[in-house]
Amino acid sequence: MSSAAPTAPDAAPEQAVRLADQVDRRPRATRLLAAVHRRRVDLLSALIFVVLAGWLTHGLWPDPGGRTLALNPEDQTLYEWFLAVDARALLGDFDLLTDRLNAPDGVNLMANTTVIALGVVFAPVTLLLGAPVTFALLAAANLAGTALAWYLLFHRTLRARWVAAALGGGLCGFGPGMVSQTNSHLHMTAQWLVPVIVWLVVRLLRAADPGPGTPDETGRPTGPDRRRLFTSAAGLAAAVTAQVFIGEEVLFLAAITLLVMAISYAVSDRDLARRALPGFAGGVAIAAGLALLVLGYPLWFQFAGPQGVADGMFAPAYFSADLSSWWTVSPLSVAGSDQSARLTTGPAEYNTFLGWPLLLVAVASAIWVGRRRLVFACVVAGLVMGALSLGPEVVLGGTRTALPGPYALIGGLPVVDGALPMRFALALLPIVATLLVLAVDRALGSSGRARRLVPLAVGVALLPIFPTPLPTTGRPAVPEFITGGHWRQCVRPGGVLVPVPLPTPKEPWPMRWATAADAGFGLPEGFFIGPYGRGGTAAMGTFKQPTSALLADVARRGDQPAIGDEQRRQAARDADFWGASCVALTDDAPHAQSLRATLDQLYGPATRIADAWTWRV
Repeated sequence: MSSAAPTAPDAAPEQAVRLADQVDRRPRATRLLAAVHRRRVDLLSALIFVVLAGWLTHGLWPDPGGRTLALNPEDQTLYEWFLAVDARALLGDFDLLTDRLNAPDGVNLMANTTVIALGVVFAPVTLLLGAPVTFALLAAANLAGTALAWYLLFHRTLRARWVAAALGGGLCGFGPGMVSQTNSHLHMTAQWLVPVIVWLVVRLLRAADPGPGTPDETGRPTGPDRRRLFTSAAGLAAAVTAQVFIGEEVLFLAAITLLVMAISYAVSDRDLARRALPGFAGGVAIAAGLALLVLGYPLWFQFAGPQGVADGMFAPAYFSADLSSWWTVSPLSVAGSDQSARLTTGPAEYNTFLGWPLLLVAVASAIWVGRRRLVFACVVAGLVMGALSLGPEVVLGGTRTALPGPYALIGGLPVVDGALPMRFALALLPIVATLLVLAVDRALGSSGRARRLVPLAVGVALLPIFPTPLPTTGRPAVPEFITGGHWRQCVRPGGVLVPVPLPTPKEPWPMRWATAADAGFGLPEGFFIGPYGRGGTAAMGTFKQPTSALLADVARRGDQPAIGDEQRRQAARDADFWGASCVALTDDAPHAQSLRATLDQLYGPATRIADAWTWRV
């Protein structure tokens, strides 16, 4: 149980929050014992979350370089390459337009989900142990860190009892959507800064609100706490800036949710809105101004810089949540079924699969807790975000209906079109968790049957969605040509190596070569988001050069094409276009013999270096 001063079971959360700001007048020894107890339960919660995260991702840990997430290995290959490129910042070799992919045009890192901040922070791990180790570490750390951050917010700011806060934090960090997104989407699971942002917004509101009719020494009403207002705004600017370099989509979803909750709260408490709005708006403006001092250029670079994209590339109609998926249990949960996978686009997008028991208990919790402003704001935000997840047209059981979804009202707006509608559902995890925390905390503070029945009901509702370990599988070893550094015999550091076949969004495996070499060389084409064609429309990957298309066809079908002077001249032009130093082929490539014979005709006899055939071009 928390050492905080007890509150009445029906006390409004905002009253409990204000108690945290009051001076603790207990004896010093009592305060020290309470602080030790609080640290113990915090450490216990952290240990539980770390153990659970490690168990869910344990399939990667025997050999991170030789194991991969079985459900989404393509994206894991991409994120490991991102981490390798980000780590080069520690070597003084980093730019927002990297030349290590899509040679010669490069890739705009701000236009891609490159988790730059995480990559830079964990650069020592990447450079010492390799990007696969960093990926496995972050996959687990994001789950545990998000759960712990929400637990601390519930326990310290909302003043919820330990059990209630731990249940809420666990749902936020290990809910179906978070576990599903762990299938390689590091930018979506790194949500541990979101509770910090929420706390700073609450702190900003407290600083802006002088309280009803509170006079100063002269008898005049007090104004906002300007010092606290500025420090909160500065902290908010720092947190927002960091989150932009971790995952902009998470920040976008958090901002929309907080906006809806703020409006709902203001409607339900107009006196508070009237008192605090001027100071709160000023604090938000300060935070935005400070953040833009740092983010102005990177955001311009993202949308208008080289290889930048100004529009989204994902079709909202395709990435819409199926209405029936809300009351279905995720296939990655203990009570889930593989058959329910048809209700979404893939194993990384089980964002809505809360199951009907949890939905019923969440509704019951909102009703039982009572008419609190926080409950009202959570319910409104939950309905809005849940409705937006349905996309421009409601889908039920895999069938598109003629019923338009609320997303149709905002679809096509700048920034909005870059977010997948179904990911709006991720906001429901902390919203539902807050309702459960309030209900369990109230029950634990009561003396009736609710003290046992409510926590039991919440536990029963959470049990079906308890996650199962993420499936993993082995992956081919990176050639000794790369791991042994033999590539330096034909490619200078920073030069361009052409692996055959070339990497594509659906088959990005040669990008693992560059990852294993700490992105020491560049690659043509590849898996990334960038402008495509003259119109600059956002797309995944880029168009193939003629020689790349020819080699891809040989790798796919095994037929050896007729090679003449025109093909040789084209191969030379393409090598010049890429700025390539060397072409490399390993024996485990598909139809390797046909590819080698084709390359011999295009570039002359091969040279064997370690376990690769190479051609200098």
